[in-house]
Amino acid sequence: MTERKFILASASPRRIEMMRSHGFEPTVMPADIEENLPLVSGMKETVMFLALKKAKAIESQLANSSDLNAQEGSIIIAADTVVYKDEIMGKPLDFEDGFNMLSKLRNTWHYVTTGVALVEAGKQNARVFAEVTKVYFKDYSDEELRAYLNTDEAYDKAGAYAIQGYFAKHIEKFEGCYDNVVGFPWNRIEEEIKKL
Repeated sequence: MTERKFILASASPRRIEMMRSHGFEPTVMPADIEENLPLVSGMKETVMFLALKKAKAIESQLANSSDLNAQEGSIIIAADTVVYKDEIMGKPLDFEDGFNMLSKLRNTWHYVTTGVALVEAGKQNARVFAEVTKVYFKDYSDEELRAYLNTDEAYDKAGAYAIQGYFAKHIEKFEGCYDNVVGFPWNRIEEEIKKL
């Protein structure tokens, strides 16, 4: 499987590292798209829509490239992650947005959903799916939240936290795939690559 050419439509260090740790050396081509959501969308539909939009943007970019070596048969992998608690939460816009998100998540369950699109470039062949993990946060104080939000960690992550980062200490339990909360449900991705 690793002899195939893989293109990762993301600059996420966590996604790049996960692929490398499983023996894949992807070409990294972050997708620059407008993340506009469809008018009616649940959390799964949202992340699948955005992941496919990213993958198709890269496929289009490859089709218009003169580097023929890169294109046909390459597998483009794109992903999008959101947190859901009464509403879809993406990356926080600013301190206040992050504070509101994490205030809403404390002492309760929420969902982390990652949509993944696998597109075989130029082949009309794709797999799109979503994985959901439930996460339970312990209680934490407003002071702890403010101290955390004064670091850089919160601002490039859906729901303003990473399960593998500083906020891990506030996670009491989770149900489902850990890697999905990191933003890349690896076991499911490998299964779906085989189906391509």
